[in-house]
Amino acid sequence: MIEFKDIEKSFGRQAVLSGINLKFDQPGIFAILGPNGSGKTTLIKSLMGMVFPSAGEIWIDGRLKKGNEYRNSIAYLPQIARFPENLSVSEFLSFIENIRGQGSRKEELSVVFGLNDFKDKKLRTLSGGMRQKVNLVSALMYDTHTIILDEPTIGLDPIALINLKNWIRKEKEAGKTILLTTHIMDIVQELADEIVFILEGKVYYRGSQEELLSQTQTENTEQAIAQLLSLQKAS
Repeated sequence: MIEFKDIEKSFGRQAVLSGINLKFDQPGIFAILGPNGSGKTTLIKSLMGMVFPSAGEIWIDGRLKKGNEYRNSIAYLPQIARFPENLSVSEFLSFIENIRGQGSRKEELSVVFGLNDFKDKKLRTLSGGMRQKVNLVSALMYDTHTIILDEPTIGLDPIALINLKNWIRKEKEAGKTILLTTHIMDIVQELADEIVFILEGKVYYRGSQEELLSQTQTENTEQAIAQLLSLQKAS
């Protein structure tokens, strides 16, 4: 369970989050959407301890978030991965295992995302798509009940994208809570159980895709999100 209570964050005079209240206490796939600068990435980084809110509290599994122990219960895929460029793919994944311990799903995920084809290559030599596959395996290789995916589809080829979607569905069926940020509305329409739309640092909409389509009188999620933006600009 993750709960954001009255979360606020400002950078200088710029308010990025303004009283965010959200609770995720059920398994499922929750798409956190919003235009660039809406605050969604800042919200995720606040959860992961990479940004410190100006006000409010974050609760994880019924406990106020403190220290770093909670990170072992959350798998986090950052939008931009930063690797030790001098290591090979296999050396990097072994490095993570040495830090976090055994019991990883490294081998299974390496097959899913085709890492074995380039496991001996140095990270500095990899293309963007290859780096994203390493990012996915390193983020998901431990079995956690909460998964945070920040723009997970960047650079993926069609086969890897299909495998990622199947993996996300598999994790949902296992009772996981998955928070997903993306600008690819087809992914949202195909996977998401609920949509959280953040605009100017506030929760503008939360509900199912069916409710959103009915509310906006549109035919698909992409049109619905565009409608929300149009309504906001007109107000």
